[in-house]
Amino acid sequence: MVELEVQDGLAVVTIDRPHARNAIDLNTMAELEKALDAVGDARALAVTGAGEKAFVSGGDLKELSRLRTEPEAAGMALRMRAVCDRIAAFPGPVVAALNGHALGGGAEVAVAADIRVAAEDIRIGFNQTALAIVPAWGGAERLARLVGPGRAMLLAGTGRVLDAAEARREGLVDVVLPRDGFAEGWRALARSLATAQAREIKNLTTRTRTAEEAAAAFARLWVSDEHWQAAERVMTRGK
Repeated sequence: MVELEVQDGLAVVTIDRPHARNAIDLNTMAELEKALDAVGDARALAVTGAGEKAFVSGGDLKELSRLRTEPEAAGMALRMRAVCDRIAAFPGPVVAALNGHALGGGAEVAVAADIRVAAEDIRIGFNQTALAIVPAWGGAERLARLVGPGRAMLLAGTGRVLDAAEARREGLVDVVLPRDGFAEGWRALARSLATAQAREIKNLTTRTRTAEEAAAAFARLWVSDEHWQAAERVMTRGK
């Protein structure tokens, strides 16, 4: 099951399959597609898993083992890659809240986000090599952009699984939070990014923009009521 909640400009997508450690099957892919269709005009997006054991434990091998031909396997890979591409292309900031382990395909979902926030006791790894396969949902390419091609080759090629602190040092995770209060912490961070400013900053940091386009984005915010209300508060405090 995939749940969607939208409040105060933040859309939260939660993968809730406790019997399968939040692993993804074809039905979950369909539910993710529907959830992404329904986020509306949310300013930020968060993706997480239910519980504390798993963010996403990869593809659901029990279900996906029914795919035995190359066309079937390629179709599945392309479908879930398209879901990850949609997460990455969301116009506002995207947070992956790693409530539990993110392994194999779960690590691929995690790196589709702009920011990864991890509980201190989670593990993350591109360990598809244990199944004699490779990342197929766009994760290898995104991993290379995050940590560099050589390091990506080492991580995905060896299937090394990192703890949260190691992942932070490698640049695979951006923020590590204590388990106690983790949900409150990542939600507070995600809510702080559900702003028009953060959306423009994503555009500036993830897309090639001309000087004119960057100036136009600034100018749109400059003339907004939100900017002048904030400016008035700052100027008033200085008196």
